[in-house]
Amino acid sequence: MLTVLLAVLAAVANAAGAVLQRAGARQQQGSDLDVGALKGLVRTPVWVAGVVVMLTGLVLQAAALATGPIVLIQPIMVSELAVTLVLAGLVFRTRLGVRDWVAAVGMAASVGLLLFALAPGGGDPRGVSALEWLLGCAVTITCVAVLFVAGKRDETTHSAAFLGAAAGLWFGFTAVLMAGVTAALTAGGVPGLFKAWQTYAMLVAGPAGFFLLQTALRAGRLVAAQPGLVLANPLVALGWGLLVFGEHVRGGPWIALELVAAGGLAGCTVLLAGSPLLRDEDPAPQPA
Repeated sequence: MLTVLLAVLAAVANAAGAVLQRAGARQQQGSDLDVGALKGLVRTPVWVAGVVVMLTGLVLQAAALATGPIVLIQPIMVSELAVTLVLAGLVFRTRLGVRDWVAAVGMAASVGLLLFALAPGGGDPRGVSALEWLLGCAVTITCVAVLFVAGKRDETTHSAAFLGAAAGLWFGFTAVLMAGVTAALTAGGVPGLFKAWQTYAMLVAGPAGFFLLQTALRAGRLVAAQPGLVLANPLVALGWGLLVFGEHVRGGPWIALELVAAGGLAGCTVLLAGSPLLRDEDPAPQPA
């Protein structure tokens, strides 16, 4: 129960941080993220507050990964998109449409149904051998690289979809590294944290993830990039959790329910990505 609560709080914090940063960015003129624009953002209190809240979400996610399986936590983090939509409506005083509410509620219900069907448990990153870490990292990074190259070479609307999937895979991989960091901290305390290679890998993975995200968002419409960005994350968690960390989920007849929940999650993600509240342009505010 504690793991679920921490994951939900992390998703809410990430969503709140994103909305606050967007509100701060609107106070700056221009759309290019150059040095001058960055200096202006740093002087904007609401934007800085957004960064602080998002970092709080990162800490909460790490705490969740320290207490439960990654297959349980990452699907919950997907609900961040629905929370972002609702918070954006409140902050920007814009009334959500029926489609938006249906998609947001449907996403929450799909995540809950998926976790109920999977019933994930077990596993321990501390028991993973160096060879397993090496193979898992190699496969994941290769998949990200293939999608990234495909997205950069494709000059059609598929470019954003490829790049969004690459960013989603990378964010899932970052959560995997975070699980390794929390396991090292749990096992060896602060000295174990600095001895773990995953700690230093996180320092590289964070900026790389930001670069991939910005590349995906600039490649095309959000509705094309968002599905891969959101859905690839739990797929990485599922693969690593089952194949590397030794976690387990329910199979047999439960697979049918899992597929239904996954389909509902994918459909709601597409609907949410098309909402005006999640686009770059300002939504039209409703009269008070």
